[in-house]
Amino acid sequence: MKWWGWGDEDVSFTHADKPGLRRFLRSALDLDVERPTATPVAFARVEVPPSSLAATLRAALERAVGHEHVSTGALDRVVHARGKSLRDLVRHRAGDVGRVPDVVVRPGDESAVAAVMRAAVEQDAVLIPFGGGTNIAGSLEPPPLDARPVISVDMSRMRRVLALDEDSRLARVQPGVFGPHLEEQLNARGWTAGHLPDSFTHSTLGGWIATRSSGMQSDKYGDVADLTRAVRVVTPLGVLATRPVPHTSTGPSLREMVLGSEGRVGIITEATIHVHRVPEQRTILGYLFPDWPRALAAMQEISEQDVQPSVTRVSDSYETAFSFATKREPSLPDRVKSRVLATYLGRRRGFDLDAMCLSFIGYEGSADHVGAQRKLVGRIAARHGALCIGRGPGELYDQKKFDTPYIRDYLLDRGALADVSDTSAPWGLLPALYERVMTNARAAFDDLGVRGYIMCHLSHSYHAGACLYFTFALVPAAAADPLAQYDHVKAAIQQTFVDAGATLSHHHAVGTEHARWLEQDVSGPGVAMLRALFAGVDPGSNLNPGKIVADRRGSAEPHPNAPAPVQASGDGPAGQLSKVAPQ
Repeated sequence: MKWWGWGDEDVSFTHADKPGLRRFLRSALDLDVERPTATPVAFARVEVPPSSLAATLRAALERAVGHEHVSTGALDRVVHARGKSLRDLVRHRAGDVGRVPDVVVRPGDESAVAAVMRAAVEQDAVLIPFGGGTNIAGSLEPPPLDARPVISVDMSRMRRVLALDEDSRLARVQPGVFGPHLEEQLNARGWTAGHLPDSFTHSTLGGWIATRSSGMQSDKYGDVADLTRAVRVVTPLGVLATRPVPHTSTGPSLREMVLGSEGRVGIITEATIHVHRVPEQRTILGYLFPDWPRALAAMQEISEQDVQPSVTRVSDSYETAFSFATKREPSLPDRVKSRVLATYLGRRRGFDLDAMCLSFIGYEGSADHVGAQRKLVGRIAARHGALCIGRGPGELYDQKKFDTPYIRDYLLDRGALADVSDTSAPWGLLPALYERVMTNARAAFDDLGVRGYIMCHLSHSYHAGACLYFTFALVPAAAADPLAQYDHVKAAIQQTFVDAGATLSHHHAVGTEHARWLEQDVSGPGVAMLRALFAGVDPGSNLNPGKIVADRRGSAEPHPNAPAPVQASGDGPAGQLSKVAPQ
């Protein structure tokens, strides 16, 4: 991964093969793509704080994982200092690397993780688990005001599928496996996990679990909470182990307490996950809807009927325009087809091409199943005025999906800031929620006096509602702090979510970026319960402190707009716990 941006060093986004993008960005943001205005500083010019790792702690870590798997190299520490949020990228590109971990360790098995945990607790260090480093919620950054040594625990050596129970359709998997490597191991035996988030190529199973990830095929396979049946987690109290049973009535779910915990309750060392047979067929079809209200109504009807697509995604007109602008140079026959289609839609179907919405719907299974599902969806789509445009757009979506995150670096090079905010809400709230977010985001652009653009897609459908995923961009005013201007827009969107009865995030976690809205989402007693859980498991506040909720020690300064913290009453049994239990 780039230390200053997204993905591989030798991969980048370009407009050279996308003839429509130049015109689109000029119109939407008054951005000249031919004139990059900023570049990341050279790493040689970055002032990396020296490691403060004590000799005694280094020795304990080397005993735990081996000398060759303990690193205090400057580049390694900077790569592990933050995730890939817009705030992370802006600061890193400017050479501001913040509170860098003092050491990176790479354990090879659960016993090594337990030894690292014991060393950290005994010598009062901070432990931050690290998967692929793709988090965009501030979940990886060490607390800037915490003077204790910080250990980044990179799980990439623990990347194997340990066992596959074909009768139960369950696999035991280590947490450091990246998405493609997980699928390679399962596909070789005829199975798939089916979990494909945007970060798939650079994120890990452990990271998915720790942040409650969702993937593009969650309509069929479920999100990571549905996927994960059991976990093993090294905690300061010992190893938490749950059983991979279909259902249990044994009190509050310990598995659920681990899901989305962002390293606050321990380090995940193994997960048992659902697997499925590799489908006989996989098809993603493109559909064009006349407008957003009818597209949204169609997605709702699909969720209500006896239809089981693997993907239900629809873009509003603004994201549809962006998608068409990022198409590669078409061949002459493709240009002719596009003109014929546009003429047909406008003259024969009465489409307003500026209001048109592009949708992708996926089908998996046997040939008979796929055929039946396509017919059912086709009838629903037709009732809402849609036209199926075949497999070509779906194949293009499959190819482009994992490359899209690279566009943030491209825009930063040209002085523009771009980010995402995701939420979910019941079907009945979605139309008004969408309108309120679009209105309030545009008002925020106007407050700043800057050019901005916001677009949206529905990315996951459920029985009771769906996820809306907003992407926004702005060109900040040169005379003001760009991150303060970004914060103004981001806050307007997030506040609208909770004011409208939606959640603060559907699948991007809480971290520090979203923590200020948590109490409004889960209530004051909910925050108090989380704080009590973290204090009970981790009385020394050694495990990724400051994430999700603030800690009594070691937390970052609160955001100026943060609500007053809710204090849990009493110390309870947490004050009686101090050391790691023997293994």
